[in-house]
Amino acid sequence: MSEICKQCGLPKELCVCETIAKEKQNISIYTERKRFGKYMTIIKGIDAGEIDCKKLVKKLKSKLACGGTYKDGKIELQGNHKQRVLEALKKEGFSEDVIEVR
Repeated sequence: MSEICKQCGLPKELCVCETIAKEKQNISIYTERKRFGKYMTIIKGIDAGEIDCKKLVKKLKSKLACGGTYKDGKIELQGNHKQRVLEALKKEGFSEDVIEVR
């Protein structure tokens, strides 16, 4: 017998909790200059309680072929990847309405 989600009561295969959580986020994507003039793309506003951020970081790093981490409630990716991150987040199921690129 399959596991049951504690939030929605549906089996894990049919669980819609993460899909609903993706629609409620207010995500902003921006770049910062770090040491030695290197750029860092910052993704802020993803609620780690509802979405598995470690898994999301791993997917983004492999799609963008860059290094990165999740800390202090932000995803940090090495390099300037604002538009590519926007496309990758849309493919992951986030709505374009909730994503702001600065």
